[in-house]
Formats: sequence, C-alpha cells, structure tokens
Amino acid sequence: MSLLSDLINLDLSDTTEKTIAEYIWIGGSGMDLRSKARTFSGPIKHPSELPKWNYDGSSTGQAPGEDSEVILYPQAIFPDPFRRGNHILVMCDTYTPAGEPIPTNKRYGAAQIFSNPEVAAEVPWYGIEQEYTLLQKDVKWPLGWPVGGFPGPQGPYYCGIGADKAFGRDIVDAHYKACLYAGINISGINGEVMPGQWEFQVGPSVGISAGDEVWVARYILERITEIAGVIVSFDPKPIQGDWNGAGAHTNYSTKSMREEGGYEVIKKAIDKLGLKHKQHIAAYGEGNERRLTGRHETADINTFKWGVANRGASIRVGRETEQAGKGYFEDRRPASNMDPYIVTSMIAETTILSKS
Repeated sequence: MSLLSDLINLDLSDTTEKTIAEYIWIGGSGMDLRSKARTFSGPIKHPSELPKWNYDGSSTGQAPGEDSEVILYPQAIFPDPFRRGNHILVMCDTYTPAGEPIPTNKRYGAAQIFSNPEVAAEVPWYGIEQEYTLLQKDVKWPLGWPVGGFPGPQGPYYCGIGADKAFGRDIVDAHYKACLYAGINISGINGEVMPGQWEFQVGPSVGISAGDEVWVARYILERITEIAGVIVSFDPKPIQGDWNGAGAHTNYSTKSMREEGGYEVIKKAIDKLGLKHKQHIAAYGEGNERRLTGRHETADINTFKWGVANRGASIRVGRETEQAGKGYFEDRRPASNMDPYIVTSMIAETTILSKS
C-alpha cells in the first residue's frame, strides 16, 4: 500500500510537461457525476484551449444505444487537488453531435439567463449552503449512528465537537482544503443539526460560476468519500422522523439590493418569488416534500412566507440587512439535491426579468 500511495502521489513535473485533464459531467439522473481523464502536451490555462470530447450516453441514460455519442463542451477549469501540479478538473456540459444541448444539460439554459444584459448588469451574487449526510458504506446508515439504531436526540450535534457529537470531520476538513486548492470560493463548513450531517458554503459567486463551483465541490466531496470508504447522500430527508432534513439554502443579492435603498428592491423581489412559488418548488429538488413539512426549521411546502431572522420561513431576511436597509436574502426552499444551475438562474429570472 505504501508503494501504491507513492505512485498515486507521484510529482510528474520533473519528468514531463504533460497535463492530465479530468473531464466532469452530470449524468442522466441529474445528480450522478461522471468523469474521465485525458492527457495533453502542456499546461492548460483556459477552457477554450481544450477540445470537445465524447462519451457513451447510452451508459449514462442520456442517449439510445444506436446513436449513443454525447459531446462534452469544456466550460470551467479548476486545479486538481488529487493529482496536483498542472493537472486540472474540467466542468463540462453536454450536447448532441449536432450541437443541441441534451435535456439534462441545465447549464445551457442558465448561461442564457445570466448572459441577458439586464441580468448581467445586476451582477447577481450567490452563496449556497450545501448540506449533505455521510453514510456508512455497507449499511447506508448515517456515520456515527449505531447500526440499526439511533443516537441521542438532536441538540448537541449542531456545530458540535467531540467523538460522540461530530462524525466524519476528517472527511469534511479534507474536502474544505481540497476545494480551496481547486480555487473554489468555499467560504465555510459546519456540523449540522442531525448527527452525521454537515454543510459547506460556496460563495459569494457571480452568475453561472456559482453552479460550476457547487458541482465541482460536490465532485471533490464524492471523490474524497470514495477514498474514505464512506457514502455521501444529498437526499433531502435521509432519515424519516424527528430529524432535520438537508437543504441547499441559497443566499442572493443583486447590485440594486446591495446599494442604498436596496431593502425595497429586496421586498419587491420576494413578492415576485411568492407569485411563482409553485414553479420554484417544482424545480427545487426531488423529494423536497419530505423535507418541507413546516417542522425542523422549514416552511410548509404549500405555503410561501417570508420574515426577518425567521428560519421557519420560505425566505429569510437577515437582521443585519433590515438594519442596513440593503443587502441580501436567503431562499430556504431548495433541497440538498437541487441543481444549482436551475436554482440560481431561476431566482435571477424571476426577480430581475419577470415584470409581474
């Protein structure tokens, strides 16, 4: 194992200028990340330097077997924390050979919205709080929980420390540092209310980059849990009963909201979101009805309400924003398995482009 570890961690810079690029894409379920690697002759500085590539879409549920090629378009690159050196991770989106985005390519539609001049002028910022649950590999039961049993009730675990309260911190810290290495704007981590559940935050990130960074952060987390022999779950309610679910609270502001008089802009934006509550809920993650019950720091899925410092609301406005008269708000409805391309672009479309 020592020799294997040495080989995995080989520094290639002394012997070759070749670069390994790990192409990453989203599979047919909308949540399964896939990747494969390719060698290039030298360092890559920009996605435009990379060629398009293809994969077998019939094996990912994205194309029929008789016409199985799906084309990968490189969109964003990140330093690779696993191979290091000049090696890179490449976030791609997916197209038919004719150049049409395939149905699971949600980045394409998001990019259209973020390139709209009205949206671009507002410089939308996002901070996404990605919650997730670590599971024991063989039994798929939360890390730190007795197999087939339950730990003590919630209370001591949120931001807790100690062997009986924090489970998987080595994985969480490894992920934190790996994301910083990769240039992802990860702004923090914390233990969550349910034991075995954690959160990382990405942002503030502007426009389409928020989606790119969350997806690559998820990829890095999946790779680290693979090494650790642990499963990561993005299910919004992994354990039924009196346990908190897992969300992806999305903090949002525009240039107008961040300037003087921004609080009035925020209130108008929230009104617009209320008018399209059902459309947003439908796009905010599968199984979200199991989480948004009106309990465990959520609003009921069928109810739209907002409030200042209210974690039981659909939209929470921070006390600091209210006092300053400008700032941001938090959409607490997105589930942990939401697609950040969909959620970020939909919020921008509703609050900036919608005239109602």
